[in-house]
Amino acid sequence: MNRCQYIFSFFLLLGVSVLFSSCDDFLDRTPEVTPAPEDYFSNASQLRAYVDNYYERILPSHGNASGTTGWDYGLFGNDRDTDNQASGSPSNKFLSGKWTVEGSNGNWTFGSIMSMNLFFEQVFPRMQNAEIDGELAEINHYIGEVYFLRAYEYFKRYKEIGDFPIIDQVMPDDKVTLIQASIRQPRNEVARFILDDLNKAIELMGDKEMPKTRISKDAALLLKSRIALFEASWLKYFKNTPFVPQGPDWPGKSKEYSKDYVYPTGNIDSEINYFFDVAMDASKEVADKYIDQLTPNNGKIQQSVSDPENLYMDMFGTIDLTNYPEVLLWRQYARGLVHHSVVYFAQRSNAGIGVTKGMVDAFLMTNGLPIYAPGSGFQGDDIEIIDNKTYKYKNRIDRDTRLSLFLKEPGQKNVVFEDMSGTPISVEPLPNIRGTANYVTGYALRKGNSLYQGQSNQGGCYTAAPLFRAAEALLNYMEASYERNGIIDSDASKYWKALRTRAGVDPDFDTTIAATDMQIEKLGDWGAFSAGQLIDATLYNIRRERRCEFMSEGLRTLDLYRWRSLDQLKDDPFIPKGFKIYNSGLIGGGYNYIPANAVSVQSDGDYFCIYRKAGVLDGRDGLIWHMAHYLSPIGINEMILTSNDGTPENSFIYQNPYWLSEIGTLAQE
Repeated sequence: MNRCQYIFSFFLLLGVSVLFSSCDDFLDRTPEVTPAPEDYFSNASQLRAYVDNYYERILPSHGNASGTTGWDYGLFGNDRDTDNQASGSPSNKFLSGKWTVEGSNGNWTFGSIMSMNLFFEQVFPRMQNAEIDGELAEINHYIGEVYFLRAYEYFKRYKEIGDFPIIDQVMPDDKVTLIQASIRQPRNEVARFILDDLNKAIELMGDKEMPKTRISKDAALLLKSRIALFEASWLKYFKNTPFVPQGPDWPGKSKEYSKDYVYPTGNIDSEINYFFDVAMDASKEVADKYIDQLTPNNGKIQQSVSDPENLYMDMFGTIDLTNYPEVLLWRQYARGLVHHSVVYFAQRSNAGIGVTKGMVDAFLMTNGLPIYAPGSGFQGDDIEIIDNKTYKYKNRIDRDTRLSLFLKEPGQKNVVFEDMSGTPISVEPLPNIRGTANYVTGYALRKGNSLYQGQSNQGGCYTAAPLFRAAEALLNYMEASYERNGIIDSDASKYWKALRTRAGVDPDFDTTIAATDMQIEKLGDWGAFSAGQLIDATLYNIRRERRCEFMSEGLRTLDLYRWRSLDQLKDDPFIPKGFKIYNSGLIGGGYNYIPANAVSVQSDGDYFCIYRKAGVLDGRDGLIWHMAHYLSPIGINEMILTSNDGTPENSFIYQNPYWLSEIGTLAQE
């Protein structure tokens, strides 16, 4: 344990053992050294060391950071259990009778939050007394990073739970004080607290030049726009439900401390506009700065060392992202030291996470038309057999390059230059869809692959992880401005055209909107709905652009929840589908690569119904949804710990909508 961890352990174990019983596991470690707190936080390098310790704990990553082998696809597998990607079995969230209230909820945890609070408690008095050595701008930058990290940690908690305690100081060892501090603040107040932290981060970091492996002002602005858009969307689409403060049956009304809550702006509609305005302002600042620095895309897949590199592809599979201005924050790995498994699985089966038919269908033709539109030029989903190792997906032809580049096709090279021992898979094989850890939909992505590093060992990959991309700022502004004002303004138009141009798609989005049929789009895109109703074609195409640009990068669940895009599954279960297997050349016609008993039966249709093949039980009748599942239930142990009499019924904190305060119970609606 390093000095920073020990100091945090010392304070936290002394002062918050009652309330924060589910703090991070490292608190249980035995300290190797015992420095007095006054020996630390005395220079800029110590501040940096403390902050560095929490990058890995708080920010997203490619997984397996310690270098252990494991079953992960890093950032590129985080859209699983959505309409974009499917795994071998569906999440309990989409099944009846599977998700129950537990004793403890892993989201009700404050370890990292308290470590940030400790930092401020120690550093600010030292700053005031000029007791920290180093350049002021550098010191301020590290303080700004801590505000960012606390904001990000709070965002992780409140997006899963909603209303959440706001704790901005190290707590004393007093049970009454700790229980009082545990009261749940309305979700919009938590969002405002997070934005306030980010404002401080932005001011403190300023324009100080730092490597983009460190948090920056621009990254903070982007996160600010993401969180403001999240809360604005949530309040808009969950209005008049128990999921917003003072909505009907909002559980916060049951507590004296929140029953008379009033929105800071006066009412929910003004609050919605407030957050949309914040999202627009923050995203525009980033978008205007980087719109001319988006990573170029030549639309080509490099297949030999003599082929020109495609920087857009390489952005997701290179070792060093320093020279990619679009990437505002990235995580560095090191061969033999800190690594992951992303490249290994990008050259294989994506760790048993497959792309859905709905995701593939979402991409436009290069002429800007949806695939079903008259004159689009779409060649269908049939498969052209070249030989016994190679075949072509016709649905990749003349499509948005974000599909044609990243949707793997048997026969394509996954590695063009090997720089390590071993024999990596150089050519994409025919998909094996028999097991849950294989090509579960028939479709697989090369996003995250590295053409120049074989990295054939599972757990031994070391490519960089792009955590924040400026392209998101363009999308955030497009959506926030349209939701706020109901028009595509000149800035949104400019941003949209820039993204489409880079993707190799005709920039005329009006043509796309005019050709959009929502009755067709709804069949494979949950984002076509909000609150159970189809949205208009313009908003839908803004959402489509977001879906395609950030395919498999972990934003889809976040978006579907804030849009309230799962209600329709309550009455209309969704059957995820993969590639076309019948009447396609794969089964029958003299080429029987895939045994019929490994896939769904032909009476289910020509496309592979992922959860209807032999041996799969869960999800056979489709994925369903319960309103309660938009938020996680509060663990009963947390409710007992914050109760004066030790019963969950009398806890200071309240349960989330439609969940009961009893272990093992299901959502009630």
